[in-house]
Amino acid sequence: MLENRIKYRHLQCFLEVTRQGSVVRAADVLALTQPAVSKKLKELEDILGVRLLERSKKGVELTPFGNVFLEHASTSVAALREGTERVSQAQQKGISRISIGVLPTVATSILPESVKRFRMGGIDVRLHLVSGPNALLMSQLRVGELDLVVGRLGVPEAMSGLSFQHLYSEQVAFTVRPNHPLLAKDNFQISDITNYTVLYPPKGSITAPYVDRFLLSQGVSTLTDRIDTVSDSFGKEFIRNNDAVWIISRGVVAREISDGELDELPIDTKETLGAVGLTTRADSVPSMALKLFMNAIRETAQTLDSYYKPIEHHKDELAI
Repeated sequence: MLENRIKYRHLQCFLEVTRQGSVVRAADVLALTQPAVSKKLKELEDILGVRLLERSKKGVELTPFGNVFLEHASTSVAALREGTERVSQAQQKGISRISIGVLPTVATSILPESVKRFRMGGIDVRLHLVSGPNALLMSQLRVGELDLVVGRLGVPEAMSGLSFQHLYSEQVAFTVRPNHPLLAKDNFQISDITNYTVLYPPKGSITAPYVDRFLLSQGVSTLTDRIDTVSDSFGKEFIRNNDAVWIISRGVVAREISDGELDELPIDTKETLGAVGLTTRADSVPSMALKLFMNAIRETAQTLDSYYKPIEHHKDELAI
């Protein structure tokens, strides 16, 4: 039977090449040679009798057959990983661990309070928190490296085999330092940001498509002085000391805006509204510890929901 000929290494190579979009990068991650990875992929395709991957100028892309196989390969590897993790936990006399992927939009907002609430319950669980770009976290969730991802809803093609639970919605903010020249400018127009350095969500980030569409709808197609970054620590420090504009999910800077450390330009960004919530594997039953942690996040989101809503601007303050 076909399934008896497919080995774990076949699935591992296939999933890593899919994640990295490159045989070379996948080989580096797996500590294998490029020919070894290519051989495993060829063996897998020969066993299945179809092409799973195609090379293009962009790198390696899934074929329609590859997209079908991806979900099942991910599920298989995730189940195996979960099984070995359970055995490991049993050997450690009950010490368990839950791994959480955290997007920047919640890392500095609801997550710290959620962890505090969870730990107050006295549960003997070790939390493993991982931050990174959305695509990476979703791929790690799909293969069982993570138990949960907290952040914005992923694009439809990235949600295959995953389940999303909505917590609240948020939009991006055009963030600046207090007393920024644009805050006092008469007849402010959104195009005025082109005269300043703009910190922008890089391609591949979860908010980039929202921001791209929003700026185009407002007639802003080119930013001559642009820095692409997902680093919240760099962004906060940079705009404190420069007349720059930082386009960022409001949850990342909500506390600083509330405390008056940062400010936001009077721009209506409702078009960038996106759902924030909990993403898990659709085929997985959460452990009791994970359920309790998810409940702590829900409780925190309910108490802080209004805190992360954008400031209201009167129509005469908006000139976009």
